[in-house]
Amino acid sequence: MQSKKRTGSKVVLIALAANLAIAVTKFIAAVITGSSAMLSEGIHSLVDTVNEVLLLYGMKRAAKAPDVSHPFGYGRELYFWSFIVSLLVLALGSGAAFYEGVSHLLDPQPMRNPLMNYVVLAASLVFEGGSWLFTMKAFRKTMGSQGYFEAFRNSKDPSVFTVLFEDTAAIAGLAVALAGIAGAQALALPQLDGVASLGIGVVLAVSSLLLARETKALLIGEPAHPKVRAAILKIACADPGIRTANGVITVQIGARQIVAALSAEFEDGLTTGEIETCVNRVEDAIRCAHPDILVLFVKPQTAETWARRSENVERKPAAS
Repeated sequence: MQSKKRTGSKVVLIALAANLAIAVTKFIAAVITGSSAMLSEGIHSLVDTVNEVLLLYGMKRAAKAPDVSHPFGYGRELYFWSFIVSLLVLALGSGAAFYEGVSHLLDPQPMRNPLMNYVVLAASLVFEGGSWLFTMKAFRKTMGSQGYFEAFRNSKDPSVFTVLFEDTAAIAGLAVALAGIAGAQALALPQLDGVASLGIGVVLAVSSLLLARETKALLIGEPAHPKVRAAILKIACADPGIRTANGVITVQIGARQIVAALSAEFEDGLTTGEIETCVNRVEDAIRCAHPDILVLFVKPQTAETWARRSENVERKPAAS
């Protein structure tokens, strides 16, 4: 678990250093050349830098130990700040890019010293590409046999997939900026520089909406990965004191924090003390196999009662 935490922090720190250096360079180039697309890219990188700071803060808060006011810990702090990050990308990054693009279209100004834009974009691509490759390597370790989109939807650690989305959007934004700047210079149409800003705004809007959707789902409570639920049932079924492990409900309350409730029917004839011993045995085995499980509740329940409850839940329409 500690290794995973260090990997997430390292991913965010590398992205933070890269985006800060790139933002400063882009703003200097935008001032010198007067490029609208370069200014939008500078704002984009500045927003990403702020986002990384917020992610680090969320990770630090999420690592706090449980206390009286938060008995299950602070894991959802990371989900909250990740959701704020997605809103910032939309409100600041995309909003500023759209504003700059429209302003440049209404009052197009020719670029000065466009060569500097190309140098800065090339350097930015190297830095962003390096950060993207490192983050993708970390993300692939969590994928298993899943596809990329499936792994993104099933991921419970926003510190990695948020940075991956930011870096992907940044590379796409650089490509749009390069096309706009080159087109504006080659065709002597400064309006294309503004069009590139609008394109960057679209890229940021799409990425922010995808991030918001996923982090919202995590924030309000998603179940743990199905393999965790399957493992809990397998371990419970293997215990001699349990006749039937009926089912399990899980809630992901942090990147590596899970609360689980197990419905089980115990063997007839067990005393209260023997049932307690069985529960402790099952809890120890499950926590040993999955240290991410913070709390496990075991409810004595017949298979028929569990089946009726499950049917009632399935009949209820899901909220849109």
